[in-house]
Order: sequence, then C-alpha cells, then structure tokens
Amino acid sequence: MITDKDRKYLERAVELAKAALENGHEPFGSLLVAEDGSVLVEMQSQVGNGDRTQHPEFNIARWAAANMSPEARNSSTVYTSCEHCAMCSAAHGWVGLGRIVFACSAEQMAAWRQSQGGALPPVYTLPVRDVLRDARIDGPVPDLAEAVIELQRQASAKA
Repeated sequence: MITDKDRKYLERAVELAKAALENGHEPFGSLLVAEDGSVLVEMQSQVGNGDRTQHPEFNIARWAAANMSPEARNSSTVYTSCEHCAMCSAAHGWVGLGRIVFACSAEQMAAWRQSQGGALPPVYTLPVRDVLRDARIDGPVPDLAEAVIELQRQASAKA
C-alpha cells in the first residue's frame, strides 16, 4: 500500500529522473530511505556516459553494500521512478535491501517502448517479483507512472 510518505519520496524519484534527462542521461531516478525516514542517498541514471550498468538502483545497491549494515539495508526502502530491471533487482537482492516502491512498473515501461516501435533491451523485462524471492514491493502509482512515461517521451524526442 502506498502511503502519503511513500508518495512524497516517489515524487522525489521522478524529480531525479527529470534531472537525469536534463543532464543527458536516461530519465530514471531513485533514492534510499532509512527506516526512520531519513534520505540516505539519491541517485540518477548515468548511462549517458556509455556504461549501461549505471542505473540508479544498481548504484544504490553498491552504495548500501559499502555504507550500511545488513540490518539497516534490510529495513530500508528504495523509491524509484521505474521498477527495477533484472540486473538491478538481482543487485537489490544480493545486497539485502528491503522494500521497493516504484512509480511506473516494468510492464508499463515495456508496453510504452513497444508502442513506440523501439528496440527491445538486451535483457528480458521481468517484474521484480520474478527475480527476487520474498520481495516487498509496492507500485505502480498511475499519475506518477504517466509522468515517468512523459519523461521517456521527452528522451525519445531528443534522441
């Protein structure tokens, strides 16, 4: 269930996605929030630099592994503009991060990409639930999902 607090953090994730687009990257953004509600780290996509693994969710997992105890990782929440890809889901699981809350689902993003005739990514689009055992997941949020798709439209227009 998405709470008002969750929505606030998701709105921030969408703002980070917009900033990524403005910085020449794909529009994806994420933040990691501790159990007490404090924002630990914010990340934007960095794939415009040529490294396709520079997803914000993957970089959050790297940051968490280096900076948090296993207990703190498990009780944290990742808020993200779009549901994790398979690579990011696996990183999330291996590091032992907690709940995932997303604005736009992987299914919604894949449907939009397909409707645009875009090339399929080299990795299958899988929901987090198909990658992680015992995943704690909430999302999507319809109006925020539309905002994420709009950022994708803008990115496509720039390409």
